[in-house]
Amino acid sequence: MKNIPDSNAIGSIMFLMVYTRPDIAYAISCLSRYMSNTGPPHWEVLKWFLRYLNGSANLRIMFSKCSKGVDLTGYVDSNYANDRDSRRSTTSYIFTLCGSCITWKSQLQQIVALSITEAEYIAATEVFKEALWLEGLVKEVGSLKQKITIFSDSQSAIQLCKNPIFHD
Repeated sequence: MKNIPDSNAIGSIMFLMVYTRPDIAYAISCLSRYMSNTGPPHWEVLKWFLRYLNGSANLRIMFSKCSKGVDLTGYVDSNYANDRDSRRSTTSYIFTLCGSCITWKSQLQQIVALSITEAEYIAATEVFKEALWLEGLVKEVGSLKQKITIFSDSQSAIQLCKNPIFHD
């Protein structure tokens, strides 16, 4: 293991993350932030991560057939200022089509949010952009019977989205 550079191992895991494993997106994004300056603690985390992948290799994502029309649902959340180095927040979202995961994202926000509400609002903006793109895609290949439902745990961000008076 010591002969394998950290960046090669992390790059291989990123390939898994992008194509097959949405469950590891957040963990690998945190680990990849330190690729340019790794040390023994990062190597220990990487070894733990590889053990996790080995132990969960038999788990699968199952896609089901839509029974009541096409149902597109999004879930969004934000971790306020959780990056210790830059104090930026993380936007995370996932979209399901008929209960099966079709797209996901976990990424540091481009700006430093000044409040939890602002971080959640930035995350909501990202999920709405993805929802509009997915709506066009689903309408092109099938028929979207219902409006897209998006769930968020932030009541303040939901109220900010609903009322344009607060958009100052």
